[in-house]
Amino acid sequence: MSEIAKTKAVAWPARRLGDLFRINGDQVVPMASLKAEFVHYSIPAWDATGGPAIELGAQIESNKTAIFSPAVLVSKLNPRKPRVAVVPTPAERTCCSTEFICYQPKQSYENLSFWAAYFASTDFSARLARVAVGSTNSHTRAAPKETLKWLVPEVPSVQQQKIAQIFDTLDTAIHETEAIIAKLKAVKQGLLHDLLTRGIGANGELRPAQAEVPHLYKESPLGGIPKDWACKPFGDLCESSAFGPRFPSDAYDENGPLATLRTTDMDDEGNITLSTMPRAAIAPSVFADHLLRPGDIVISRSGTCGVTGVFAGHNIPVVPGAFLIRFRMRDIRLNRFYRRYFNSSLGRPYLERLAVGGVQKNIKGSDVLCLPVPIPSPEEAIAIAERVESIGNDIEGNEQLLTKLTLQKSGLMDDLLTGRVRVTPLLAEAAQQKGSA
Repeated sequence: MSEIAKTKAVAWPARRLGDLFRINGDQVVPMASLKAEFVHYSIPAWDATGGPAIELGAQIESNKTAIFSPAVLVSKLNPRKPRVAVVPTPAERTCCSTEFICYQPKQSYENLSFWAAYFASTDFSARLARVAVGSTNSHTRAAPKETLKWLVPEVPSVQQQKIAQIFDTLDTAIHETEAIIAKLKAVKQGLLHDLLTRGIGANGELRPAQAEVPHLYKESPLGGIPKDWACKPFGDLCESSAFGPRFPSDAYDENGPLATLRTTDMDDEGNITLSTMPRAAIAPSVFADHLLRPGDIVISRSGTCGVTGVFAGHNIPVVPGAFLIRFRMRDIRLNRFYRRYFNSSLGRPYLERLAVGGVQKNIKGSDVLCLPVPIPSPEEAIAIAERVESIGNDIEGNEQLLTKLTLQKSGLMDDLLTGRVRVTPLLAEAAQQKGSA
């Protein structure tokens, strides 16, 4: 999209929304047709699927708005979270929740996809939010009739179509990328489970399942594990462990020589963000015994218990925070494997069951050291971690692409919907080519 031509221009002329759309107030009572199927646009259905639900009249309580002609639905509930749906050709018995404003165009040439983009824009959503009424921020509703007085851009139908094509192209790319990410995450979870229970054989492939080749497995306190693996207390693999120190509240200094790694600097998969770590005006030598080394495992002992990360190093000395436990492996070739194991659905429950206490539960380091864990060879442990990390890299790459596409759409919406930037024929042609590629 960055190579598509755009032409600077003045903003579109303005016109009252009520000159272009009417608000549909037709009512239907689905309960009067208990066995009939309705195409029902509801807030729960939209949040779950991005579309309507097919429901029997008996399942739909209260009156709904009947939709007989093309419309754009805009949620008046919590308008800061835009929910906008296009109903281009309503089927028989199409209806929507009265939580939607049902805008119907007065002229057939209005491009509903263009107006859906406009109604979902930051500008329109913010205006809706300003006139919303309600007792709490989570349950506010916009006043529908008020919106008909608002000035909106009057965009020629040809330009509406070109702009809608661009947004459709971007929406398709966004939805496809979201689907790829969801699929990769599902594959990662399934593969992770298989790798942690079956491992990788000498041929470089997953071992067959235990049910297929029981002679390749043996029983352990954890259940069946590959025969080549051991099962011992985690402490047998550790050189040492230690709790993180507590800093006095007045010790923090953004220019201090010592950083502290907190639980909030790790996500649920143990990815560590170094840039968010606070620093302290304390000489590193004061906490020499606590300093992290590259390859150390850190496990959260409070809050979200059991989150496990591997410290990769930093340009200044770092100590674990008071709610982290540091474990130093005898063989650091195993550390990436145990990060994946303890963060998985196999290993995390063992850590969580160690948490004791009332409101704020805590894990004892000594209890972690006593946990039985599967032990592959260092070479196999590395291969397992690399397989998981490869999919993780694919997910990260697609998440970066999704962010880029979303920002691109947001920027184009601001430019094109206001008219500050006009599309040229080249823009529409490029958008069409991208969509057919």
